[in-house]
Amino acid sequence: MADTVHERKPETPAEADGTTGVFTAVGKLLKLLRERAGLTQKDLGEAVGYGPDAISAMERGVRVSRPEVLEKADELLDAGGLLRAMIPEIKEGMKKARTRHPEWYRSYAGLEAEAVELHFYANQGVPGLLQTTEYARAVFSRRRPLLDDETIERRVADRMDRQQIFDKWPAPVLSYVLEEVVLDRPIGGATVHAEQLRQLLRIGGMRNVEIQVMPTSQAAHPNMDGAFNLLTPRRHPQVAYTEIQGFPRLITDLEEVRKIADRYGIMRAMALPPTESQALIEKKLGEL
Repeated sequence: MADTVHERKPETPAEADGTTGVFTAVGKLLKLLRERAGLTQKDLGEAVGYGPDAISAMERGVRVSRPEVLEKADELLDAGGLLRAMIPEIKEGMKKARTRHPEWYRSYAGLEAEAVELHFYANQGVPGLLQTTEYARAVFSRRRPLLDDETIERRVADRMDRQQIFDKWPAPVLSYVLEEVVLDRPIGGATVHAEQLRQLLRIGGMRNVEIQVMPTSQAAHPNMDGAFNLLTPRRHPQVAYTEIQGFPRLITDLEEVRKIADRYGIMRAMALPPTESQALIEKKLGEL
């Protein structure tokens, strides 16, 4: 029988300082008011500018209910000021909340949260910042050695929490080059796969995000080695990050980073432009 990995608690500072309880309580209130109003998560998401997956994550407390969401939802759901009254607590919790990841990942996650530019190349699966909750759960559920259920849910929550980078202002610049096979692999099954493609379309439509697809028909490109990230922290030089078979590497040597950035620039030139990439994703979604 496969081994199951257990992680020592508390893993997250948010649990230790009580902010998790605040986010969970506000999420439950948001769900109660939404259901009372007869709205679906999709209905509420469209009204406040988020996808249904993000609303689901907020209602479960795995993603912070943003102050601007609570402000709009209070009026839309006829909450009588209940949600608006929670905004100071949410803001205080956001100040306390720190990076919530395994120790080996925290140095990168901290840089990511403060980055002004992020660039990603993926050749196996959808990058974490683009994943839906169910896609992320499917990814962690397939890990070997097996993770226990508690660890899976904590990892999923942490991944969804990282996606608050899309809510920042000034917004960071993000770009992605995804191998076409990433769009075709139905991780989690047909329903999860379809929603993940919709997520790519939603995020790809943001002004500060560009998603490009590297066609499988492209004979070769400069990076046949593996996935990588490039990020530029505020007021610091660009760094690169790779993770192979569970072994992470944060690359800070300027010459090594330059080489990776050079390869990425060539790959972007070879990949489909963002508009054609969006059209390809829509086509694949329509064929499901």
